[in-house]
Amino acid sequence: MSDVVLTERVGNVLVATLNRPEARNALSPALIDDLSDVLRSADADPEVRAVVVTGAGTVFCAGMDLKAFTKGGKFDGLVWFFREGIATPVVAALNGSAMGGGFELMLACDLVVAAEGAKLGMSEVKRGLFAAGGGTTLASRAPLSVALEMGLTGDPVTAAQAREFGLVNRVVPADQVLTEALALASRIAENGPLGVAMTKKLMRERRWAEPDEITSVFRSTDATEGARAFAERRPPVWTGA
Repeated sequence: MSDVVLTERVGNVLVATLNRPEARNALSPALIDDLSDVLRSADADPEVRAVVVTGAGTVFCAGMDLKAFTKGGKFDGLVWFFREGIATPVVAALNGSAMGGGFELMLACDLVVAAEGAKLGMSEVKRGLFAAGGGTTLASRAPLSVALEMGLTGDPVTAAQAREFGLVNRVVPADQVLTEALALASRIAENGPLGVAMTKKLMRERRWAEPDEITSVFRSTDATEGARAFAERRPPVWTGA
């Protein structure tokens, strides 16, 4: 098991914890690569139906490890996740602030539960950089004026403001973040995995389903099981097929 990304299974939910609290969970090349491996493995495991990503300590993620950056470290290990994501739903549990690359990691997740005191922002311009991990797409998620102010000033917003902009689903006390995120992920994990994956895909791509996509889900074993379980008044037993 990696020491910079800790994993734990809670039912059908995988919890991945960024574990560099002494560095405010800054994204070092090792952390990036290990988190990438965890996410790929989770997506390939039919028993994992939702993922929660959180941080150790009081900060979710402070962004790129600038010390490693000055030494020429490689930081492209999560580009695929920022761009493409995974079929399995991912909930970000912001135990604290998410800045720079940490904010972009949050944006790559599907749902967000944030601590009341958390601050969220794209601080890259303050270091002569820009948000190359997806932060520049923020205007597709928030008003353009908000995205430009965050991107051009590098100043953060509060968790409450982020919720007003539609970037955060829940804002709760810090000691309730993981519990709330797990409850949300568990509710997702109770549903048919094929239907969940297709819903996420189509919503992310903002489009209607193609006929073959409809057939692949509506004629699946899980679709039959879902209908039968409803008629028999029992919980469904999903196989993902």
